[in-house]
Amino acid sequence: MTTTSASAPGSLGYAELPRLMERLTGDEKHGPAATSTLDVLWVLYDQVLRVSPGSVDDPERDRFLLSKGHGPMAYYSVLAAKGFLPEEWLDGFGSFGSRLGLHPDRTLVPGVEIGSGSLGHGLPLAVGVALGLRAQGRGGPAVWALVGDAELDEGSNHEAVAFAGPAGLDRLHTVVIDNSSARHARPGGIAERFRVGGWETRTVDGRDHTALLSAFTTAHPGRPLAVVARVEPKTSGA
Repeated sequence: MTTTSASAPGSLGYAELPRLMERLTGDEKHGPAATSTLDVLWVLYDQVLRVSPGSVDDPERDRFLLSKGHGPMAYYSVLAAKGFLPEEWLDGFGSFGSRLGLHPDRTLVPGVEIGSGSLGHGLPLAVGVALGLRAQGRGGPAVWALVGDAELDEGSNHEAVAFAGPAGLDRLHTVVIDNSSARHARPGGIAERFRVGGWETRTVDGRDHTALLSAFTTAHPGRPLAVVARVEPKTSGA
């Protein structure tokens, strides 16, 4: 596994993430769902997304939408590492009165763009956000959605894929965590579904930070980008 270690001043590095995740406890952690996203989230927040704790309300910020919100442990840990929320919040994860619920809440957690966790909502919302930014004449902000492979069984995602390509939403990016929860008929089927919908596609090792960064920064003029990040197969869950 190739990792990155760069971090913004005042933030924690990648090596601190296991310690932060250990602070989140409970029976409803969806651990495999969370850990499958860890490296993708880190590379995005460490090297790609133009958003910081001080710019969460800036209209020109990049938008990140976690559709795979039923496993937010890694998400909360990365946000804590980057200074969006205090480390101490992690200790109350999922408890009564905690801001950190089993699904993220955009009204309670700084930097969270959508409330999520119900499968299949994030990508259609990302399409709407990209359309809204285009209508406002904002060509700078990028929109990113992180989805799980099993979410693609939901019809709303296929409508979003089919619409975004011909609409030329080139500020839209999707990362699909492929942990073999769904195979879409054959190996490579996920990327092919996006490709035939008019998207630029890349498939990479979801633990290799160098490969992820290269895929995330692929030029894709006139079309959206889909990156399929392959990680170790899951044994259960969605």
